[in-house]
Amino acid sequence: MAPQHSMVSVDQLAQFKRALPFALSFALIPLAWLTAFVGGWSVILLPLLTWYLFSVIDGIAGLNLENADTSATDDDLFWYRIIPIAWMPAQFFTVFGLVWYVPQAAHLGGWEKALIFLGIGVMTGTIGINYSHELMHQKNKLERWWADILLAMVLYSHFRSEHLLVHHRYVATPRDPVTAFYNEGFHRFYPRVLKQSLKSSFRAEKEMLARKDKPWTSSSNPFFRYWSLQGGFLILALILGGWVGLGLFLIQAGVAIWQLELVNYIEHYGLTRKHLGEGKYEHVQPRHSWNAAHRASNWLLINLQRHSDHHYKPDRRFPVLQTYGKADAPQLPFGYPIMTMVAMMPWVWRHVMNPRVRKWREMYYPEITDWTPYNKGLTPYPR
Repeated sequence: MAPQHSMVSVDQLAQFKRALPFALSFALIPLAWLTAFVGGWSVILLPLLTWYLFSVIDGIAGLNLENADTSATDDDLFWYRIIPIAWMPAQFFTVFGLVWYVPQAAHLGGWEKALIFLGIGVMTGTIGINYSHELMHQKNKLERWWADILLAMVLYSHFRSEHLLVHHRYVATPRDPVTAFYNEGFHRFYPRVLKQSLKSSFRAEKEMLARKDKPWTSSSNPFFRYWSLQGGFLILALILGGWVGLGLFLIQAGVAIWQLELVNYIEHYGLTRKHLGEGKYEHVQPRHSWNAAHRASNWLLINLQRHSDHHYKPDRRFPVLQTYGKADAPQLPFGYPIMTMVAMMPWVWRHVMNPRVRKWREMYYPEITDWTPYNKGLTPYPR
């Protein structure tokens, strides 16, 4: 159960002013265009503001321990729902508008062009993929299509299948590629997850089709939609920006994927569900994801850091995700912007996080004396 923090009523939640801070991400759109028009030192603004500014604001704004009334309906959450829906066209016109503009901009040098699209990748990875994550969990067809388009723009469409069919079902077990093992540095996690998540997502869709007596080549296999969208965007980038534009598009896609997997790495690092025997595991609980209640970065990431509740109740829209105290879920010391930077330094990461994992184990599973099978992913695959 979520702790009894102060409650935000449905009437309060429905107010426009409550939703407005979650739209701060839209300030990155004009900033992206500004970096392209100005060039020079401005090309570092996107990653600088995304990573560092929100970390500073977190330090000033502190934690948000309020929980919204979960009885709120989609009508009550109208203003919040608009945010990820509106982001897709904004990102589309920004990415492809700059794919057209930047290659022919005489005032920009080669490094400036590359750094602009590195910044675009930080934006499409930090915001775009995160918004696609919110949209893919919804039943509305438009929202799910918007999720597919956002993922195709970063050439990572299979994330939807992997996330919905593999990650949520098998999180914190050896069968989930994106649950980082204890003591596994990001430099080892990243190439592993790139390979395994693609295979596991395709296998999950193939198995689902087989249960319907359909081959993987069936037109209902979403991978055909994924490949078509991604291929279409690659062709569009080539038409608009030539080979330079295509290269810049690939840079932003690569950076976006790296951003996503950095977040995946920190969300469940070292956390495991207890194996109950014969391939059975305990049910997913808030304690199987790291929670962060930092106010500003949760505005930027539309409450993604309330990840403990997202896995506990995956059908909840982001405004009503609950936060948990230390007694119910493990807590990150900082918001995701800082934690992703720490994850790039394995020695610092282990110093910060390994003691927290060991404390978590002592708190929830004192009966487990040998953690070696969990550390190395040697417990049986879940049935």
